[in-house]
Amino acid sequence: MSLLLRVFSQVFCWATLCQVLQVAAAGLVAIVTIWTTRLLLQHAWFTYRLSCFSKPHADSWLIGHLGKMQSTEEGLLQVDELVQTYKHSCSWFLGPFYHLVRLFHPDYVKPLLTAHATITVKDEFIYGHLRPWLGESLLISNGEAWYRRRRLLTPAFHFDILKNYIARFNTSADTMHDKWRHLVAEGSTTVEIFDHVTLMTLDSLLKCAFSYSSNCQESSSEYASAIVELSDQIIARRQNILHHWDWIYWKTQEGKRFKRALNIVHSFTSKVVQKRRTLLNQTDFTSTSQRKKDFVDIVLLSKDEDGRGLTDDQIAAEANTFMFAGHDTTASAICWTLYNLARHTHYQEKCRKEVLELMQGRERQEIEWEDLSKLPFTTMCIREALRLHSPVQAVTRKYTQDMPLPGNQTVPKGAICLISIYGTHHNPTVWTNPHEFDPYRFEPINQEGRSSHAFIPFSSGPRNCIGQKFALAELRVVVSLTLLRFHLTPGVNPELGSGEVRRLPQLVLRAEGGLWLQLEPLSPPNMDAVQMT
Repeated sequence: MSLLLRVFSQVFCWATLCQVLQVAAAGLVAIVTIWTTRLLLQHAWFTYRLSCFSKPHADSWLIGHLGKMQSTEEGLLQVDELVQTYKHSCSWFLGPFYHLVRLFHPDYVKPLLTAHATITVKDEFIYGHLRPWLGESLLISNGEAWYRRRRLLTPAFHFDILKNYIARFNTSADTMHDKWRHLVAEGSTTVEIFDHVTLMTLDSLLKCAFSYSSNCQESSSEYASAIVELSDQIIARRQNILHHWDWIYWKTQEGKRFKRALNIVHSFTSKVVQKRRTLLNQTDFTSTSQRKKDFVDIVLLSKDEDGRGLTDDQIAAEANTFMFAGHDTTASAICWTLYNLARHTHYQEKCRKEVLELMQGRERQEIEWEDLSKLPFTTMCIREALRLHSPVQAVTRKYTQDMPLPGNQTVPKGAICLISIYGTHHNPTVWTNPHEFDPYRFEPINQEGRSSHAFIPFSSGPRNCIGQKFALAELRVVVSLTLLRFHLTPGVNPELGSGEVRRLPQLVLRAEGGLWLQLEPLSPPNMDAVQMT
């Protein structure tokens, strides 16, 4: 009898389990069906609303242009073709998931970038992958949270604060140049500059943000290595559509590596902020010169009209953003400026002469704050390099309402606007011979009549780059000191045996296999000789 009861009990349990599994399976099918239906309806809706824009050929209505957006030299050439064909804008679909309007003309870019911040939203397509690292920082936040943070962070980029950073830019550049002289002395006259310059900008940013001397240019730094790892992993994740979903990504080896690097960066930043707040609470900073404050100090001391500041977590998020947004972009801009000057020696010599004249009568080769406004031609070359090789190739926005554009076209609410900085800077209807390096485009007389949004390396409008003055100051210091100390010519990648440069658009614009320059150190007598020519 007991045996029959046990058998009956097991059969009943199995029957119950099967029923539960059937219900669960039916529920899962229903959820997937609802999600798929909603996705396809949304896709049909955006396809209809975006029909006012020209659309490049797509393999199918469902797949669209999925897989055609490449982060390679060919991808940039593809943008050139789009600009040549469509002049100002076109629609673009990445399967049924992402619906974009690609824009590459000042008249179409301007109304979007200058839209009020209350209706502008940073979309998840580009910025969502940064959230685990940067939190709800100025770069990612929206609405009132963004507006409050912008007000609190603006003092950290005031001219009086930037003046204090110039000496740190000089010392970081000095360290890099000492390394270059040592390499040349050992026979390595051709150097891949991206790695060197990236470590240099990391070094200077750590000094400016945290008053922290990492020595990352001369020895390995766990924090600096983690920053590079995070940047690399974000690029890799963006290129794998399956990794766009967190529940998949965090289970992968790439996701686990990202988390390990993230823990290092967050731990470092949190400790610095907590220690600095404790120090400020014990110190009367009101009597201390602002020239002794760094980024974290300024943000810790910033208060809104209600006397409230940012929490430690919020400050850590802004410090992480400062490090992320500042080191790679500035490094890219410096490298491509030096590359363009290496390819155009007559412009290089004119910049060098300008710096030499500035240095006359000085005992030390050091750029000072007051010097920055006395380098007009060097600044023109920097701006032209930012146009031709903009560090950031595009920015994306979404809007909480329909956005009218010229030609009776409308970007529907919720669509992603991919504002192509590269496309705008290389648009032949805006720039004559757009693929040539010509710094005279930025002579004051040649800028008359040019659209305010023809040149947007730092974006524009209320959500432009808050650190652009910081970046331009570091650019002028490093480029000037480099030309003062080295003569530059294009180098050859020793592994490839070729001087061909293939652009590599990632988080910032890099070069496949690196960017190689040949360095010739200039001694003071040689520099005097250059000045006489």
